[in-house]
Amino acid sequence: MNDILLEIRGLRASVEDKEILKGVDLTIRRGETHAVMGPNGAGKSTLSAVLAGKENFTVTAGSVTFLGQDLLKMSPEERSWAGIFLSFQYPVEISGVSITNFMKTAVNSHRQAKGLEPMKAGEFLKLMREKMAFVQMKPEFAKREVNVGFSGGEKKRNEIFQMAMLDPTLSILDETDSGLDVDALRIVASGVNALRSPEKSVIVITHYQRLLDYIVPDFVHVLKDGRIVKSAGRELVGEIEEKGYDSIC
Repeated sequence: MNDILLEIRGLRASVEDKEILKGVDLTIRRGETHAVMGPNGAGKSTLSAVLAGKENFTVTAGSVTFLGQDLLKMSPEERSWAGIFLSFQYPVEISGVSITNFMKTAVNSHRQAKGLEPMKAGEFLKLMREKMAFVQMKPEFAKREVNVGFSGGEKKRNEIFQMAMLDPTLSILDETDSGLDVDALRIVASGVNALRSPEKSVIVITHYQRLLDYIVPDFVHVLKDGRIVKSAGRELVGEIEEKGYDSIC
């Protein structure tokens, strides 16, 4: 069995005629955790947005294959159904939609794409309670509107809850540590770690070492000026923390 989940070759992408990604190459296999680090403006969030299919980014060259499929030809919904999950740096608020109804729609959409019947109400609520406990979300949050009035830590915890519910094959965490205090960071990281398996992979996009103290990567890549300029094992995190990006690129 081919163990390659995601293969990116020569990826170039622009926004409003400004080129952000300038030839990214990256291969991710099953069970691997990859950290993508780099200074502000390097293209880290653009990479996650392109993989998720955000429409304001234009791919101008290169290829992206996910589980043997041409990812760039798939809609954002199709990418999600295929097993890709993106945790946003700034999760959006959805007024008037409860977390329960939001997740029920998402879960059943995934089931429909796989030819399965909608999940029965009792089964869904049981699953939801289990996953909320998993990320230490209070049960009353199920009735609240999606991210409305949530603190930064609550929004990020809700993202990991959604990840747990959808059970993706490839999770992309775009600066999930942004705005988190130490306690929230540990909870979010423990949730991500508990979901790791030999069949699933994670891309962690971050500026700093602290998240990678909890979610320990197998590989670390430095993205600078739209290209991956250095790749190594987890020891690269300490080198970045000690010397900064300019000294190692």
